Amino acid sequence: MRARTPDGIDQEVHALLTAYQALRLAMADATMNHPTISPDRAGFTITLQTARDQIVRAAGVIAATTVDLVGRIGRAVLADPLPPRRSRVGPPVVKRAIFKHRAKRDIDRTNHQATSNIVATGLTTDP
Repeated sequence: MRARTPDGIDQEVHALLTAYQALRLAMADATMNHPTISPDRAGFTITLQTARDQIVRAAGVIAATTVDLVGRIGRAVLADPLPPRRSRVGPPVVKRAIFKHRAKRDIDRTNHQATSNIVATGLTTDP
């Protein structure tokens, strides 16, 4: 943060949040009409770098009569999508805080020992 006053920090945080929402909206618009790419595969880093390049070049500042929702940012997102998400291997883990003393709760989440019995049928000992 560059601001040195509370009002300046407030203004800077709001500007960053606005820019973040604008980039996320550009990502959503790019993937909305593309049936093969889900919104999860749109890369934020690619979107941010392309938007930064657009600002530096000041290209497309004056818009034409038609608005291109995809634009250069959207084309960059669609040209290099992220890999598909991996499927979850196990269930989500319940995370608990670490305390010196055991927390008293209604739910018993202790580990219980399990026993397993193996029964082999159809085996013979004769050679």
